[in-house]
Amino acid sequence: MMKRLSMSVFLMTFCFLLHAQKDRRPNVVFIIADDLNGYSTRDEYPTIQTPNLDKFRNESINFINATCNTPVCVPSRASFLSGLSPEKTGAYHNGSDPWRTSGILDTITSLPEHFKKNGYETWGKGKIFHARLKEGRIEAMFDNKYWGGGFGPFPMDESEWHCGSKFKSVTPWTNPDTDFPDVVNANDAIEFLSEDHNRPFFLFYGLWRPHTPYTAPKRFFDMYEQEKMPIPAGYKKGDLSDIPMLGRLLVDSLNMTRCNETNAIDTATWKKFLWGYAATTSFADWNIGRVIKALDNSKYADNTIVIICSDNGYHMGEKLRWQKGTLWDYSAHTPLLIRTPAKKKAVSTRTVSLLDLYPTLVDYCQLEETNHALDGQSMKPLLSDPGGVWDRPAFMTYGVNYSSVRSEQWHYIRYPNGKEELYDLEKDPFEFTNLVASGNHQYGDIIKEMGRQIPGQWKTELPGRWEDIQNEKR
Repeated sequence: MMKRLSMSVFLMTFCFLLHAQKDRRPNVVFIIADDLNGYSTRDEYPTIQTPNLDKFRNESINFINATCNTPVCVPSRASFLSGLSPEKTGAYHNGSDPWRTSGILDTITSLPEHFKKNGYETWGKGKIFHARLKEGRIEAMFDNKYWGGGFGPFPMDESEWHCGSKFKSVTPWTNPDTDFPDVVNANDAIEFLSEDHNRPFFLFYGLWRPHTPYTAPKRFFDMYEQEKMPIPAGYKKGDLSDIPMLGRLLVDSLNMTRCNETNAIDTATWKKFLWGYAATTSFADWNIGRVIKALDNSKYADNTIVIICSDNGYHMGEKLRWQKGTLWDYSAHTPLLIRTPAKKKAVSTRTVSLLDLYPTLVDYCQLEETNHALDGQSMKPLLSDPGGVWDRPAFMTYGVNYSSVRSEQWHYIRYPNGKEELYDLEKDPFEFTNLVASGNHQYGDIIKEMGRQIPGQWKTELPGRWEDIQNEKR
């Protein structure tokens, strides 16, 4: 009898210790902003004020050469949340509805699903997929009652809509902060972090800002003077003279500054949009900072990895482009800050991509292998040694055979008709000079090596839309 009792006590103790050991797996806080570029994390626009991101940079690894895998919201998110490259799913454009129509995304386990299957408590709110999911899929991903929100609030007065578009509005908001989904969802994330959790958790907070409309509480506009907003250093008149035609067709030539075709850029409107983008960026920074502060004040602070990133880059006039949807660095680059419990400050120049986040978290949190092969590579070694070996250029696409390959020094672009661009990012960070157009053949070996990263097979494009205004000429 005593032996059986002793054995029972032993098994109970063993199970308790095993459970406790599992509970020490790290928590994850994953925060993604929408259309946040590198103005703050790469110090590209000194006017921008992001005190919370600045503080977080001092505790994190800043991957200054990180890229997305396609330069618009829906396919970018489909890629890193599935762990699959766009050329394997056919999701290259917004409006592509990948989680319902690609076929392959029905057969794989998404990132939050995988955490839930591995015993994590999963929580998600805000802009995450930005695409419809099949019935029951969201419940398979998150334990909480998911709510996304939307792009609003929009100004009710149509006179504030630029060129008749409510998305092209710049409005200091004087009504309650809780009119914004980002605020409501941040409040809920803060509440979650204040609660007791008996399992490790995966928290996913998706912001809608700084995406248009450029609407934010008035106090964030008051941080800037509209008339004094500087034109971005990456703007150069005539910058497209050495760009192939298919590249030029991705550009709106800053037509967002005017409603009718004219030869002159409306600088006053441009500065107004810069003012709006700065305000919405500072607003996003404030919400991010509130969630990070709640984590740091919680009992989970010492056992949580935090990721802050964006879904794509964003032009504010660089390469004569407004917003995203090009193959150049300002569309490709996304801020990526990763803070481990060690709070190690570092800058990594390695060319990681958002596609690497899924395998990194699987590796870091010691999860079981996924039921499908992941196309990215674990960055866990770089979290210990940010300057470690990483012989892996970053690849991005914006349609079949629209290819962008980025190493630390070189950025190579190839279009479907075979036309090319090459930039030396160390000497030319704004990509003013296309070295292919110069006729200099000394770069042949570099182009050949970079070209090896371009896929040989591409899945047919899912129906979607191009972001530029010239797609009828394509």
